[in-house]
Amino acid sequence: MRLHSSFVAIVLATVLLAGCATSRFTSTWRNPEAQPLQAKGEKVAALVMAKNEATRRAAEDALAKAITARGAQGVPMYSIAGTGADEAKTKAVLEKEGFAAVVVMRPVGSKQEISSTTYAGPSYAGFYGGYYGYGWGAPYGGSEIRTDTIVSVETLVYSLKQNKLVWGGQSETTNPSQVDNFVRELANATAEEMQKQGLIGPS
Repeated sequence: MRLHSSFVAIVLATVLLAGCATSRFTSTWRNPEAQPLQAKGEKVAALVMAKNEATRRAAEDALAKAITARGAQGVPMYSIAGTGADEAKTKAVLEKEGFAAVVVMRPVGSKQEISSTTYAGPSYAGFYGGYYGYGWGAPYGGSEIRTDTIVSVETLVYSLKQNKLVWGGQSETTNPSQVDNFVRELANATAEEMQKQGLIGPS
């Protein structure tokens, strides 16, 4: 399933799914040729590339807040450069205001995974003394087939002084059911990963 151009479009396909979303980074990369980025106390722009303006602003606010909570000065891009789509204008504003870095989040795809119960282990070994008691102890009304929607988001960290990509990662969020919760969770996961990589300070 192809991803649409905003977080809203992503979540519309999964809004009826039950359960909480979970976000995790599936891959990360650090540029061995770039100088270490120490953004503690420095201005860091939070940019989310989503065409829906309201969603984009909410996402940039959440990302900026998560960055600030970990020692840098997170600033949502919309507050300093409008839509942020004009590269020359954005570059001039970031340089004038003395920003050290920019964190970019961009949805890149979504997919569905279908899973079913694995009929193995002690609970399934025998009908008596195994499955019979287990089955009656934990029945669930419904199909044993489960469909999960997984949304992939690309996150990049650029050093503006070096004009280089210093770190990149791709995360997956399973079953995002509400836009606001999805954005906040992913923003926090991104800031935590940046903290682990030593790009920003501790909480």
